[in-house]
Amino acid sequence: MSHDLSKTAVDCHFHVFEAHQARPGARYAPPYAAPMAAWQTIAGPLGVRRGVLVQTSFMGIDNRGLLAHLAAQPQALRGVAVLPPTVGPSRLCELNEAGVRGLRLNLVGTAHDLSDWPAPGTSFWDALRLLGWHLELHTDLGRLPPVLAQLPPQVPLVIDHMGKPERVSAQDATVRAVRARGAPVHVKLSGAYRLQGRDPGALARLWLGELGPDRLLWGSDWPCTNHEAQADYPALFASLADWLRDDAAVQAARVANPARLYWGAEAVPAGWP
Repeated sequence: MSHDLSKTAVDCHFHVFEAHQARPGARYAPPYAAPMAAWQTIAGPLGVRRGVLVQTSFMGIDNRGLLAHLAAQPQALRGVAVLPPTVGPSRLCELNEAGVRGLRLNLVGTAHDLSDWPAPGTSFWDALRLLGWHLELHTDLGRLPPVLAQLPPQVPLVIDHMGKPERVSAQDATVRAVRARGAPVHVKLSGAYRLQGRDPGALARLWLGELGPDRLLWGSDWPCTNHEAQADYPALFASLADWLRDDAAVQAARVANPARLYWGAEAVPAGWP
């Protein structure tokens, strides 16, 4: 029997992986498994029946596991892949049809230099935009502004883990840089334990004031790699309401916004590529 999932909550950031699996040279290899069935078991009772599976940094551009899960549950899952700078339009089209809706750059622990990626104004960025994809960015604390300066202003963005500004202030450089973007920016309210002591509730309400309720997403970050003690899924789910203190904004971040961003465009545009 088919079920209408369009009104269910969405976890916009979770990972699944096998134990001891990592790309050569990865800084981390998980000593435990995080299977899809485990995520479904803890998310389902809370009404979270759709999810966005985010490729892990330790698997790099080997997206085979991610694609297998998308193929197994095409209605319930969407994906965000890690891809090389040389990826071409035909591969992007294949991934789009498989359920991928974004490209992730995890820059944590790096120089935050995008010189290997196509320059602004090149067709690569037009291809992302035409597909309805976004670029998902994960940076070190306070390092988002110079990354944004290297990107075309027309590229839609999803900012991981609340953007990790240095200060919870409208005058912080990260907040100002996001505010100045020309294309839509969504901020993912997730990973509070990655904020190095900054108040996640105050920061979530700051983003609500800056961007409005239509640009916020919620993600569990399950299983919270390197922060596994925080992987209490019901608490992670409830945290959004505690942070925002606005029922309409909570509903938008859990249901309407991810439905629009990840499920709103199902087909490749006419004339592609």
